[in-house]
Amino acid sequence: MAADLTGTYLTLDDGRSAVRFSRTYDHPIERVWQFVTDAEELAQWFPSRAEIDPRPGGTITFSGDPNMPESTGRVLALDEPRHLSFEWGGDELHFDLEALDDKRTRFTLTNVLQAADTAARNGAGWEVCLAALDAKARGEAFEGPHAGANAPWKEFYAAYLDAGVPSGAPVPGLD
Repeated sequence: MAADLTGTYLTLDDGRSAVRFSRTYDHPIERVWQFVTDAEELAQWFPSRAEIDPRPGGTITFSGDPNMPESTGRVLALDEPRHLSFEWGGDELHFDLEALDDKRTRFTLTNVLQAADTAARNGAGWEVCLAALDAKARGEAFEGPHAGANAPWKEFYAAYLDAGVPSGAPVPGLD
């Protein structure tokens, strides 16, 4: 049985490729903002530990990802508590939050890709990471790793390939 994909592959107005995910969480926007910006919260679902200097131009230090060396990125834009975008490993990540009411927030993650052939690989990785965030938002523990070669992303990767999402980039754990 194929995995249920929640990501969408798209071409942005400027011609760059991206994968986008959207969720609705039963939390106020300020709480979801913590999921996105607090290092301890991020560590529970994001692929790397991320220490963010929360200002445009601020540095982000990434560590702890078994598939990437420690690195830094730069905050591209910040509009608390609605938008954060930053550089990460050559890609851009855009987090957009929209308060639907006092207790619900729409969360949208757009991974703007440096290379289109990373779409299937990154999409599969985000499926697992966002499953961990979904569990966290429900107050549940996420069983198993949410990042790295042991994360259960291979079924998602196969489903993205079956859907015709661009691929070809090296895949940690398979290549």
